[in-house]
Order: sequence, then structure tokens, then C-alpha cells
Amino acid sequence: MKRQFLLGLFLMATVLTYAGGYRVSLQGQRGLAMGHTGVAVVNNAELAFFNPGGLVFLENKINAAVGASAVFSDVVWQNQEFGQTARTDSPTGTPFYAYFSYKLSEKFTLGLAAYTPYGSSVAWEKDWAGSHLVNDIELAAIYVQALASYKITDNLAVGGGPIYVSGSVNFNRNLNRTLSDLEGDRSNVTIDASGVSAWGWSAGAMWKPIDSLTIGVNYRSEILVEAENGDADFQNVPNSPLTPFNDTKFDATLPLPAELSIGASYQLNDKWLFAFDYNRTFWDAYESLDVDFADPGIPDSSNPRQYEDSSIYRFGLQYGANETFTLRAGYYFDESPVQSGYFAPETPRNDSNNFTAGLTVNVTDMIAIDASFLYSRFEEIDESYDYYTEPNPTTGQPEQVPFEGTYKSSAFVPGLGVTIKI
Repeated sequence: MKRQFLLGLFLMATVLTYAGGYRVSLQGQRGLAMGHTGVAVVNNAELAFFNPGGLVFLENKINAAVGASAVFSDVVWQNQEFGQTARTDSPTGTPFYAYFSYKLSEKFTLGLAAYTPYGSSVAWEKDWAGSHLVNDIELAAIYVQALASYKITDNLAVGGGPIYVSGSVNFNRNLNRTLSDLEGDRSNVTIDASGVSAWGWSAGAMWKPIDSLTIGVNYRSEILVEAENGDADFQNVPNSPLTPFNDTKFDATLPLPAELSIGASYQLNDKWLFAFDYNRTFWDAYESLDVDFADPGIPDSSNPRQYEDSSIYRFGLQYGANETFTLRAGYYFDESPVQSGYFAPETPRNDSNNFTAGLTVNVTDMIAIDASFLYSRFEEIDESYDYYTEPNPTTGQPEQVPFEGTYKSSAFVPGLGVTIKI
């Protein structure tokens, strides 16, 4: 039985990849309403995220944008062979952003950004069929970035700056598929780490070869987040020499992959603007995620992920109806980095089609209200996670026990923000 625990413990590591496998594309209401395009769109201080090289092209001396979104997601799992179903009961997520730029001169602009590109909550039903993989998870990650943008020529600018990341993770799962204490409560473990931090950087460039055409590129570096002295808490474990599990500490290094975005926008006429972005995320950084436990009685774990690089194709339209209202719509297709056989319920996502819309209301010359709406529809998928291991009840030898089923996922996300220009 001790081997049964030890071979299953590596699955605690899979939660830590959830931030990478689940990208939250909600970094600005104006950009999101246009299919989350923005690497070549000069709209407001959202450029601090999409392409800091373009900040110097903003006309006003001071430009600020703040906002938040409410994420309502739904995931259903079903195994028809055994007649099993489960549904997530996830709290509403509220990712936010805050951007600020200050133009020192016609050639030089400074900026500051705070945003949440990773973070979510997923809660499955208690003791569901996949509880040995995950019961619930809560993630939070905040990026804070100082920026500078410099205009090399009248139509070419570059920009970027360092990124500081701070985050936390809390994850619970049952220790295996059957074990419980004398009262019948399932044995489980919770891992918790807060104050996790790391550094990275981003850099971008924007070029306007003609007045109606803008081309942009932005790169965000890979960030290695080190979780040190996190807490591992075991509950409802039978009091037996075969289950000698005490609360302990753990360390892990979490790679957040690099991203490259290129795009273009074209001003069709005084009212219509078209934008296209291509995003490449280098998920191959997730070959494996290792977790080191402080208790020498608990072996360190290596969790294979073998993620693949993936692409996102984004399209957006903007229509300036009049001086008060600007309307937007967009679409993007998001490829999943998860390979077949690695589809774990911690990251219940597949390729998705995403539809967006929104508008800006100019309340005054200095204040505008920005609103957006996103509907994400993930392709239904019949997949498995093949790397959970338990001893064979007859031979006692470890064997892989795949967890498989059909996943149906969707999400809708309303958002609201404010833009201030001075």
C-alpha cells in the first residue's frame, strides 16, 4: 500500500502546469472585443501588454486603462462505458488589468502594467471518478512590469521592460481511488504555495510604413517560477505503518513558456479598422515538471507532460460609429498544447473557437467606458490521462491506470473597463 501512495504522489505536480496549459486571454477590453488583437493596434494604454513599443504613438501625455472580467466556465466529463458523469462547480474568476503611460517627449514614453495572464479556479464534485487526479485547484498569478518606449524614427518605435511575477497555488486530490480512514472519509492531500515569484522580460516594435498600415511584433520571455517550501498536508490517512505520511514541505520549478506575437492592422477608411495577430507559444518547455519533497520518506517525483508548441490566430474589426460610440467584434482560434494521452482533468481544455464583441462609450473627452464579451467553445474531445500508476491487486506490481472520458467545455466572459486620457 505504501508503494500505491508513492507512485500516485507525482500527480500533485500536474496542478502546477495548469497555469501554463490554461492561458487566460483577458488583458484588455478593447483588444479582447477585437478577438484579443492588439500587437499592431494603437488604441489606449493596453499597448503596455500587447506591444510596449507602440506606447510612444499614443497622442495624450497621460493614458491609463483599468478593467476586470468575470469568467463563468463549465466543464462536463462523461464515461459512457461505466455510466459516470461529473461537472465542475467552479467559482467565478475575476482577472484584472491596470496600465499607465506617461509621454516624456515626442520620442520617449514610460509605462507601468499589472495584469493576470494566468489564474483560475476549478472544483470538481466531491469524490468524483477522477478525484485521485484532482478535486479542486485555485491559482493566482500577477504580472507587474515597468516599461519604456522609444521612437527611433517618425514611423518606427521599440519598447519593453522587466516583468516581476508573484503568485500562489492551492490544490487538493484524493491519494488514490479507494483509500479512506475508519470513518469512511477519503484520504487526500492538499498542497499550498504562496509568495511564489520570478522575473522575466518583454520587448516589442511597431512600424507604420504608411498612414493606414501598422505592423507590430512582441516577444515575452520564458519565466521560471520557483515554488520553495510549499506546504503538503495529508488528511484522513489511516494510522498504519503502511501509510507513514506526515505533513511536509516541497519545492518545484514551474516554467511559464515564451510567447511571440506578430500582427498588422489596416485602416480601411475613417470608420473601419481591421486587425490580425498571430501568436506562437513555446509550450515545449513543459517536457517534465519535477517536485522535491523535504520528507525523505516521500520520494521526489517527475511528471512527464510533453507539451507541444501551439498557435493562436486572431481577427478583429473596429467601427467608429460616431464621436460617442466605437463598436468592435472579433474571433480567434486557439490550439491546445496538450498531446493525446496527457489530457488530465486539471487542464480540461482542447482546441477552441472564441467569439468576441464589445464597444467603447466616450463619456467625455478624457473618460471612456470599455466593455467586451467573450464566448469560448472548446471542441468536444474523448481523451485520456495515461500516467497514473497503481499496484496491480493480484501481482502487486505497478501498472498504469488510464483515466479517460469525454470532455465538453465552454466559458463566457463579460468584462468592463475605463480609459482615461489627459
